[in-house]
Amino acid sequence: MFRMLLAALLVLPPAGHAQDRAGRFDYYVLSLSWSPTWCALTGRERGSPQCDEAAGFGWVLHGLWPQYETGYPEYCERVTRDPSRRETAAMADIMGDGGAAWHQWKKHGRCTGLPPETYFATSRAAFEAVRRPAALRDADRPLRLPARAVEEAFVAADSALFADGVTVTCRADRIQEVRICLDRDLAPRRCGADVIRDCTLSDALMELPR
Repeated sequence: MFRMLLAALLVLPPAGHAQDRAGRFDYYVLSLSWSPTWCALTGRERGSPQCDEAAGFGWVLHGLWPQYETGYPEYCERVTRDPSRRETAAMADIMGDGGAAWHQWKKHGRCTGLPPETYFATSRAAFEAVRRPAALRDADRPLRLPARAVEEAFVAADSALFADGVTVTCRADRIQEVRICLDRDLAPRRCGADVIRDCTLSDALMELPR
């Protein structure tokens, strides 16, 4: 009997993915990546065009992620066509390169239930709606600062934002990303409990865009 029960359990789908159906989610996380951090830790080794000397990227769109109040869907079954190479390449001006757009579509975009043209248009609209603090982008030297100062700078630059709707993440003692929680109409909202946790570094590095 035990062996039969164990065998039955092994063929069941993982519980965490049972609800991952396209279009079923509660809100979005708009993830903005600090390009110099990604390039220093990952991108240059890969030879990404995002990290070319003349690229000059600061904050780039990592992705627009559908989110549950706890957890998130990923790699949902396709319910619409996939984007063309031209459509993903068209996102390079805010995402660094078209390959990043394709990856975000596969992992997150399909889970919105939107066709690719609408998903990318929505992602662009969300990115362009957020006012990014010029002081961080236009510094004349690398910065060492508390991660909370980055959150405060975003909140100060954009009156629609507030602390519980903005999260800063770090990696390898560097500022990695700013994540902004938005409702399905792209209005700022409070982040879920699993997203709201901030980086606590007091001297995180922000290198300059090249």
